[in-house]
Amino acid sequence: MTPPQVAEMIARIQYAARPDSGPRRARSLMIQGTSSDVGKSMVVAGLCRAYARRGLVVRPFKAQNMSNNAAVAADSDLPAGPDGEPQHGEIGRAQALQARACRAAPSIHMNPVLLKPQSEIGAQVVLRGRVLGNCPAKIYHHMRRQLMPAVVDSFERLARESDLVLVEGAGSGAEVYLRSSDITNMRFAEEADLPVVFLSDIDRGGTMGALVGSWALLSEADRARVVGYIINKFRGDFSIFEPGCRTITENTGWPFLGVLRWFPAADRLPAEDSLALERAAAASRGKVKIAVLRLQRVANFDDLDPLVAEPDVNLIWIQPGSAIPGDVDVVVIPGSKATRIELDLIRREGWDIDIRAHVRRGGRVVGLCAGYQMLGRVVRDPMGVEGLPGETEGLGLLDLETDMSGDKRLVEVDAFDRISSVRVTGYEMHMGRTTGAGLARPWMSLDFGGGAIRPEGAVSHDGRVAGGYLHGIFAGDAFRSAWLRQVGAQASSLAFEARVEETLETLADHCEANLDLDALFALAR
Repeated sequence: MTPPQVAEMIARIQYAARPDSGPRRARSLMIQGTSSDVGKSMVVAGLCRAYARRGLVVRPFKAQNMSNNAAVAADSDLPAGPDGEPQHGEIGRAQALQARACRAAPSIHMNPVLLKPQSEIGAQVVLRGRVLGNCPAKIYHHMRRQLMPAVVDSFERLARESDLVLVEGAGSGAEVYLRSSDITNMRFAEEADLPVVFLSDIDRGGTMGALVGSWALLSEADRARVVGYIINKFRGDFSIFEPGCRTITENTGWPFLGVLRWFPAADRLPAEDSLALERAAAASRGKVKIAVLRLQRVANFDDLDPLVAEPDVNLIWIQPGSAIPGDVDVVVIPGSKATRIELDLIRREGWDIDIRAHVRRGGRVVGLCAGYQMLGRVVRDPMGVEGLPGETEGLGLLDLETDMSGDKRLVEVDAFDRISSVRVTGYEMHMGRTTGAGLARPWMSLDFGGGAIRPEGAVSHDGRVAGGYLHGIFAGDAFRSAWLRQVGAQASSLAFEARVEETLETLADHCEANLDLDALFALAR
């Protein structure tokens, strides 16, 4: 990244600060973790629903999130798209779920900074729903302190409209070497004057060392900001660990605020990032076998959660180093933040050969977003939007070509499936424009109201290869049932969105049963 590019990116850090409209209305409480993946997102979601059920106006907040799983937020000051559609913003999937737990619409202010990894050392930087550009980690480390005013402003907006803001930290709250440029843990807690609760995952082991070690690393001022700690994911007889809690409190002075026992329904909620894909999936006996390519920069893989929940589906992730089994019925190429890099991976792994053999045997292929782009003949990126400039040959299964040009498209859509005529809802979130003769056989039709229809996606001549830009389509029960029948599966009576709601309610019950919510609310300020 050249100095002029850095200067241009910094110049785009603009936001509309709201005039001070009086003192903060909301109480606030921050949940920090002793490491990544200790359950912060899930605990905040559970607390959001629990307090919302008590009649409070609750809002979630995470200053900076690093995830390729994102959701559309309708509040945005982005200009309309080329066809006049309103352009939305994007936030981390976890904050969208937390907003749902609050019974509120997702807002760009709930996650003002979103980092979407595109390489081992760089990410796309999204500020308040708007893409600033791609940035190497080292440069972002030095520039992110300039984002603090926008982050604080977003927090204050939420605090003025709600009774309680539940703030989620990122990674470990004790990464003191990052504190000078931190915008999401202790430095943000200082800026916003937040009380902090530490959360530790006992299931992974090392809880005593993690909590006492965090205390040892923090400054006196940061230690004083911590009002207590919670043990998460406990199984068994907690009385055995109670002496451990006494030791933690004796060494830190932090009160023990409770233990959250293992929540078995956690896998029914969308995962925040690809760490979830590293864990072994539950065995499935489904008749129809769906293979999903485990791409390097896989994005929005929660698109597939509704299929995993279907009893007649056996969905497996194909890891690098493994061939695509010959007995699969459907191959899915999911979304990604690095389309051309993923095409190189597919060829390096020999998956392109496996996919062509699968098609020759009469198998089906589905490409979602970047996976759709890969199904075409070529992907061009002359400006280096996703990496080095250049072009890469696609899989050639659809007569299409994609140019990584133009603004990012972020919009919620209504559509209908041209094969089954079933209504579909979803959202687009992608760079690039796709053209070609294959578009004459669209997969979906987008409905803009008033009779305005636009074709979306493409289907091969024999109907066995299909792709499109829409995310979230399988969450619709009618479409999922119709699609499953097309691929030979028996659709269940699963009401997917209702199951997510039921799980949020169960999670709130879990928090009520395991924690003293009155005491936690009293600690908020």
